[in-house]
Amino acid sequence: MNAVRARGPRAILTFVAIGLVSGFMSGLFGVGGGTVIVPLLVTFALFSQKIASGTSGASIVVTAAIGVIAYAAQDEVDWIAGLLLAAGGIAGAQIGAHLLHVIRETVVRWIFVGFIAVMIVTLFLVVPERGAGVPLDAWLAVALVGIGVVTGILSGLIGVGGGVIVVPVLIVLFGTSDLVAKGTSLLMMIPTTISGALRNAKNGNVDFVAAGAVAAATLLTTPLGALVAALLDPSTANLLFIAFLVVIGVQMAFKAIRGRRSS
Repeated sequence: MNAVRARGPRAILTFVAIGLVSGFMSGLFGVGGGTVIVPLLVTFALFSQKIASGTSGASIVVTAAIGVIAYAAQDEVDWIAGLLLAAGGIAGAQIGAHLLHVIRETVVRWIFVGFIAVMIVTLFLVVPERGAGVPLDAWLAVALVGIGVVTGILSGLIGVGGGVIVVPVLIVLFGTSDLVAKGTSLLMMIPTTISGALRNAKNGNVDFVAAGAVAAATLLTTPLGALVAALLDPSTANLLFIAFLVVIGVQMAFKAIRGRRSS
């Protein structure tokens, strides 16, 4: 059965539930929500990895926009840094979307698992400190564009907005406040995910009904997640996110192993 075609109440409720969870995570951690949406679509909506990745990328456009508004209301967005990241992200998203169309599904799953593993290690190195913005000079501006290219590729390839790379990088390498890093990361995702979503839609890797339902649900919980982020101790938030990524990474690794054995 191709679950992507399902349009009954149960399917819509599943999409909405996924959106509610991913929206809260997006606001809380400054990520697009793809680390939540992709595995949940695969597990509970029975989507293929490619359709889940493409659909996630499309829904993240709305989620990121709502998140930016929530963080901007707290003056926690660096607009110049976000636009520099986005400049690289737009080009990178096209590359990632092309790779998603041509790479085998089992390979995409392993890329996703490897991506999560790297993020877990990175987050252990993060020392959150609030009150600092993003320092900028010519070389740092070039570096931000380069980081945007890398995150854009991941956005188009595995359906994540790139925040799980951008946030730790801004904190660890640039000494940015964790809240500014999260708000800036969400800003960068808007044009980046639009670029990737357009390419994935052209390649037939987006379920628009699912993407719309997920995106609509995030309108409710993304601002709530941003509010909690401002109240929660940043070290505690990081540890919770690491634990969540471990669960998701193990789950997707098992699916990748089963996929390789059945191929």
